[in-house]
Amino acid sequence: MSTAYGDNSTAIGDDHTNGLKPSSGNTNPKDVGPRRAGDGYGKSSHPKTPNEFVADTDYGLEERPFFVPISKDGLIAALEKLDKQLIQSGRSPILSTKVPTDWTGYQVVPGRLGLINHGGNPKILTKPGRYPNFPFRNWWARSWSGTTGLSDTVIEFQGLTVVQVSQNQAAVVSDPQNHIFVIKNSGFVAFAIEGTYDVLSIVDQTHLPGVVKDRLTGVILGWTHEVKMKSRVSAREDKEYVVATFLNIPASNCAILQRGDDLELLGAGQSVITNPSVTLRGLYTLGENQLEMPTKDIFTRDQVPVSLTIYLKWQLTEPLKLTTHGYNTPYDALRDKTQSILTQIVAHLDYSAMVKQRSLGPDNMEDGSDPSSAFLDALRTRAMDEMHEAALEYGIILKDLAVIDRQFKGEIASTMDKLTTRALQAQVEAANVDRENSNKVKQEEGALAVSRIKAQSANAQADAEAYKIVTAAKAQAQRLKIEAEAQAEATRLAAQAEAEAIRIKAQADGQVQDQFAREMQLRRTEIRRVQAYGTKTVFAPVEGPGSQLVNAMAVGMAAGMGADARR
Repeated sequence: MSTAYGDNSTAIGDDHTNGLKPSSGNTNPKDVGPRRAGDGYGKSSHPKTPNEFVADTDYGLEERPFFVPISKDGLIAALEKLDKQLIQSGRSPILSTKVPTDWTGYQVVPGRLGLINHGGNPKILTKPGRYPNFPFRNWWARSWSGTTGLSDTVIEFQGLTVVQVSQNQAAVVSDPQNHIFVIKNSGFVAFAIEGTYDVLSIVDQTHLPGVVKDRLTGVILGWTHEVKMKSRVSAREDKEYVVATFLNIPASNCAILQRGDDLELLGAGQSVITNPSVTLRGLYTLGENQLEMPTKDIFTRDQVPVSLTIYLKWQLTEPLKLTTHGYNTPYDALRDKTQSILTQIVAHLDYSAMVKQRSLGPDNMEDGSDPSSAFLDALRTRAMDEMHEAALEYGIILKDLAVIDRQFKGEIASTMDKLTTRALQAQVEAANVDRENSNKVKQEEGALAVSRIKAQSANAQADAEAYKIVTAAKAQAQRLKIEAEAQAEATRLAAQAEAEAIRIKAQADGQVQDQFAREMQLRRTEIRRVQAYGTKTVFAPVEGPGSQLVNAMAVGMAAGMGADARR
């Protein structure tokens, strides 16, 4: 039988190895992942019962002597319950009756338990405080063994075993009869009267060390971990035996379990197998996979050996069908069937029908006029149809099939290599000639482009020079015009200013009424005139009655100047 835990993990084992009993709740079978029984694929003689591999029940701890599950009340409540059971059976209690003090003795802090060895029997101190090591009558058969954490995962002391695991942990335990059971998300307190409870391992269920990969595609199928128990088989020899197998199966993957001739599909999630009659057949992925598969040598109708490379794309939908036919991977089933079908197809084709076609895919589906269409038609119709039908028999959906390469062997292969080499050489020579011609054309085109660019550059430069000259002339003419206008305006303003000054001065002189002031002004004017023209200058009027005198004086002065010059 198997047990589905509340965290969607599964323990698979016998009724006596689970170590579990039904609790008050129920678990919906849909909450533990897809699991299907063999449904006719097995060959066992005994009649099957519903849920033969998987029993969807919640877990509790099986009724065992002096075995108490740790409930929501905690560890101390479980110890008290175990202590009552021991007292009722006439055995020594495990809880000490000592009363703590606060002044001296062995100290027990909150969150820890005190351990006392009482003549080989355990005594537990649950109350924090100090416990004096006297009087002597209380300690002559007892010895202090220290303290341990109240929340420790495993506590083992003088036959007393305490196990407490968290949500992500699983404890694999062997009872005094060497029966194996697994504890998850809970714990127990047990006292072994005969034998011991041995905690074999505490497993981190989400980080199992063993990675299982598909050897061909490299896809991670899941993680596993085996817990082993060492057993004494003789006086000199100890051996280890696998007692529990943990599985962590990711989404879209599954596992196949086998018991006798019956198979069971185990869905994604965390599971553990403790039943020795249940073995792990294999892990599988339900997603799409693709792979290139080389075939063995196949002979055409005219006995030409050829080796093909096939592209396969498939998806496994029913792993039970695959394992029922004895295949460990989908590739193994497809490889055998593909080899068989291609052998039958190629055996009915001539070498000439295959030599021109190197690949088959959606980009090169020619019509029937091509000489190699017989090969293509056979692969497109017969091979694909037969492969799809055969794959369904193994629970596989074949989604794509293509021949991506073929290799001829023997003498025909060497001949083909020579012909291919010659053809390639001719193609290379033709390609070289085309490349040289193309290079020359590109060089001429490049030179023409350079000339065109240079001409465009010269035209642009000439346009720039002409524009520069015109702009400079316009600027010079504008400058001269502005200077002339400025000079004329300055002259006009100076004349206006001088005229205004004379007018103001004359107006000021005319406003002088005093005769003495007028006379003094005339004298000052005479002084400035003499200063300006010299003391020998004779000033004569040029108009009025004295104008004739002026003329006579000018003639006389000229004559005198002439006489002086003759001397």
